[in-house]
Amino acid sequence: MEWNLVIPLAKPIEKHLKEVKRIFCYLWGIVNMGVWYTKNSGFELTGFSDADYAGCKDTFKSTCGGAQFLGEKLVSWSSKKQDCMALSTAKAEYMSLSACCAQVL
Repeated sequence: MEWNLVIPLAKPIEKHLKEVKRIFCYLWGIVNMGVWYTKNSGFELTGFSDADYAGCKDTFKSTCGGAQFLGEKLVSWSSKKQDCMALSTAKAEYMSLSACCAQVL
């Protein structure tokens, strides 16, 4: 799945236009979705992240995941294989933490 739509739109090709159409169809389908909060629910933002150094047995790339909660409600989560190889466990954890922080922002 490619989300690099900003740069190539100067000279769009059919592939880019299909991706834009797919994004709009997705957004149209979720227009009425939302997260409901009661009056007494907390708005404390909490993020969790974890990484596994060389977790992928095929490529030895690190894997990471994270979850963000607003109060007790899960608002986003992710799990992915890193694009680059981490040279240490600490670097894998740092990469996972930076991805979690970026998701919160």
